[in-house]
Amino acid sequence: MPSFDIASKVDIQLLDNAVNVVRKEITNRFDFRDSHVVIDLNKKDFTILLEADSDMKLDQIIDVLISRSMKQGIDGNAFDFSKDAYPSGKVVKKNVTVKNGLKQEDAKKIVKAIKESGLKVQPAIMDNMIRVTAKKIDDLQAVIALCRNGNFGVPLQYENMKS
Repeated sequence: MPSFDIASKVDIQLLDNAVNVVRKEITNRFDFRDSHVVIDLNKKDFTILLEADSDMKLDQIIDVLISRSMKQGIDGNAFDFSKDAYPSGKVVKKNVTVKNGLKQEDAKKIVKAIKESGLKVQPAIMDNMIRVTAKKIDDLQAVIALCRNGNFGVPLQYENMKS
């Protein structure tokens, strides 16, 4: 039976490249001359520490981070900006977590949407991915189209297609 997997992964090398490009662009910008800026990627925890002199500069760093990450092929939904920035002395810090892996509640939302679509497929949650099987490849392609059009708040990749 044909099947494929729905996953939500961020390639650490692409993320590292994006952070390096952001760091280089920020250091070369005129409005960031002689100001305190730290952009640090923790590869183990998938977090990015941002430090700047003011909230305005922090917002500019976030905008550059999103745009450069999208150019590297990382979806903008991969970043979790829900935590507020906090002042620490003369600087403002913000921890940005990178969503890596499909959480249980997100997987349940996706499975529910697939089942409500009425397609003849069988979705199954397997750890941090969803395996979808069907009798026809056309049904699997319809599921991919459904997931691309649905806004689930996480970047989705479709991999391991078997016919």
